[in-house]
Amino acid sequence: MIRSLVFVALLAFVGAANAGDGLITKSSQYSVSETVDRLEGILKKKGITIFARVQHDKGAKGVGLALRPTELLIFGNPKLGTPLMQSNQLVGIDLPMKAIVYKDDGGKVWLSYNAPSYMAGRHGISDKSKVVKKMTGALNKFTNIATGNK
Repeated sequence: MIRSLVFVALLAFVGAANAGDGLITKSSQYSVSETVDRLEGILKKKGITIFARVQHDKGAKGVGLALRPTELLIFGNPKLGTPLMQSNQLVGIDLPMKAIVYKDDGGKVWLSYNAPSYMAGRHGISDKSKVVKKMTGALNKFTNIATGNK
């Protein structure tokens, strides 16, 4: 009985830890490619640098492995990222920003990215709350447009 209670408590703890993984995930009304196209277009329009677009599924296919559609967009704005790095250069492991768009095994498309507040907390950055707030708002707005969420 006690073992069962401990096990249930442990499962609850693990579930809570996973809920705080720092990822923001949104469903998309569009295909993987169209979602990434939309996000890339919005970012370019706003003057945000696109560093790379990685098509993981095509990479997998190139080595004879199957992977559902999965694309990663790497992007950034030095006006926002640099102040964070001035506080702690290690945040550069999380910058530039990345958004992954993928189709799950049920056919649903999702877009996920790291929450700026999570990155700041991870690296002990407490003196750039205005930058984090600006990044958070912009990412929310841009990803809502890209996924068709209003």
